[in-house]
Amino acid sequence: MIKRKYMRTRQLKPGMKLDHPVVDRLGRNLVARGVPLDDYLIDSLIKLGIMSVYIQIGEDAEEKEALPVSEKAKENIEKLRTEDRSKVTLSASVRERVSTGIQFIYNNADSEEMTAATETIADDLMNAINNNDAIAIDISALKTSDEYTFKHSVDVATIAMIVAKQQGLSSKEIHEIGVTGLLHDIGKTRIPLSVLNKPGKLNDEEFAIMRQHSTYSYQMIKDKPEFTPGICLGVLQHHEKINGKGYPLGVTEEKICPYARILAVADIYDALVTERPYKKAYSQRDAIEMIMSMTMELDITAMKSFMESMILYPVDSIVELSNGEKARVVKNIPHYILRPTVVGLTSGKVYELGEDLSCANIIIL
Repeated sequence: MIKRKYMRTRQLKPGMKLDHPVVDRLGRNLVARGVPLDDYLIDSLIKLGIMSVYIQIGEDAEEKEALPVSEKAKENIEKLRTEDRSKVTLSASVRERVSTGIQFIYNNADSEEMTAATETIADDLMNAINNNDAIAIDISALKTSDEYTFKHSVDVATIAMIVAKQQGLSSKEIHEIGVTGLLHDIGKTRIPLSVLNKPGKLNDEEFAIMRQHSTYSYQMIKDKPEFTPGICLGVLQHHEKINGKGYPLGVTEEKICPYARILAVADIYDALVTERPYKKAYSQRDAIEMIMSMTMELDITAMKSFMESMILYPVDSIVELSNGEKARVVKNIPHYILRPTVVGLTSGKVYELGEDLSCANIIIL
């Protein structure tokens, strides 16, 4: 039986097979599903900015990766295992629609159909949240496109919608913030490709050009009656900081709209955990810690709701502890996103990382 595994592109080896096709912005097939990879194809994927993929694995390969579990560990895992809060899940058909839709939006930003396509994607995401009353998100489980800008827009929209729900916003507001997230980077279609795809740090002149994308995004949607002032302002202000050191306006906390406050957190987090040609991805843990350190820049309410919405280590994940033991996650605690309850696979010991002071010196690596 063929199964799939999520891998960083730089970890691929010749002979591995992708479990999905790779297409360009126009939908043209670049690498077909099931084709054995070679060094040339792997290098090409990296140059295209495709930094993670699903590969095909057989059951025997999966079994080799299985770790031994002591009887005591099995007993404690069974006794303590608590399902995660309901998470956003996208069915295969929804993923396909969302992937196709977001590519259409960014490739046809000036078309009359762009507005309807945006609303349709926001509806799909809204339904995915409502269908299982989702109140949390496992960002590593989102997979809508292999192209960075498309995937980033959907990730940011989804995260922002869940954070908005956590804050108690209305269904209309949650939908609107989804639209805002989908469109926040559409102005990048006006940025020269030499700047947008530069495989290195931007110089001051190039960075000034890149910073114009939020203004471009705003200009592209502000006259469309379907997009409310809240959506347009959220798109314009998603890089503003509460200390006034953001852009394009440099406004302070009281002048930043609610949608932009939420979007800023979602945007920074997803950018941090995504690998790009000019930077390596931060681990989810490091990204969370960076978000936690930005209290002078990000809205504290949005940060708190974000922390309570994210599931960093899904139940049943295998993690490595700083004491050298591998452990299985059995319970997540919303207020302690970095410190779930885990069971050591060898010792069977229960580590209540978030609530037991005796575990204070143990972290997940």
